[in-house]
Amino acid sequence: MSDAAPHDWHELTELTAGQAIVVERVRLVDKDIAIEGAFAPPQLAQLTAADQVFVAAFVRSHGSIKEMEQVFGVSYPTIKARLNRIAQRLDFIDTSPAPPRGEVLDRLARGEITADEAIDEMESRP
Repeated sequence: MSDAAPHDWHELTELTAGQAIVVERVRLVDKDIAIEGAFAPPQLAQLTAADQVFVAAFVRSHGSIKEMEQVFGVSYPTIKARLNRIAQRLDFIDTSPAPPRGEVLDRLARGEITADEAIDEMESRP
């Protein structure tokens, strides 16, 4: 791969055949700026090309497994199994992380929660 022409992400995915990769150089196309370092590609980019296509189709179908059955010509259990397999490869971001200890104590001091609730919240922290 040369710097002269951009390459399709699909081509890179096929070339690496599922092996772990690190992106070491990023160039802004419209600027004379290149950034070098060690960057992990996004999780979705680490999926196989076929799984990337599957995820894109799932999003385009608004998560409709019935529509996915029609698009891929397979059964509901097959779609579910593939979604489960893909989901196992992805780390999910906790969208409701535990509140900071100080926040829990402040809510306790204001009488918004009981001592037992404060203990439960602090014990459930990772």
